[in-house]
Amino acid sequence: TVSGASTAAMALPTVGDDAPNAKIEDADGKALETKTLKGKPVLIVYEDKDASTQNTALKKELSELAKGDKYKSKVALAAVADVSSYDFWPARGFVKDAIREESKKQGTTIYCDWTASFRKAFKLTKGKSSIVLVGKDGKVLFAGEGALSEADRKKLVGLLKGQVEGA
Repeated sequence: TVSGASTAAMALPTVGDDAPNAKIEDADGKALETKTLKGKPVLIVYEDKDASTQNTALKKELSELAKGDKYKSKVALAAVADVSSYDFWPARGFVKDAIREESKKQGTTIYCDWTASFRKAFKLTKGKSSIVLVGKDGKVLFAGEGALSEADRKKLVGLLKGQVEGA
């Protein structure tokens, strides 16, 4: 039976599989479909407000990498906020304002997952910080959730460098 299988292992996209196509939008309603990013490595950071501090160490490492133009121009960053629990009036308007403010502060677009469809497409766990790296070929190279260990952070950064620098 499958009952002995780890639920964590079943909760993320499988490394080597084609990444699903999912649609998200920024706070102003501009849509993005993940399939349009094929040809570039795509780093997905998916979090809700309670999970946003789980991978602070990784985010610091990534912001160091992003200081070089090489990574900014060659990697598609999909920072996605799980805002599905705020998809009602008037909360939606307040959340859009907060996302716009945070996008400005972080210097990157933060996309909104209003319906949890992105989370479901990528098999991510609600309430956890999820990190997924999709290679230029559209295949999942890395998937992790919760606070990543130092070994997992090194693995992820190494895979990302390999995609950008061809190593």
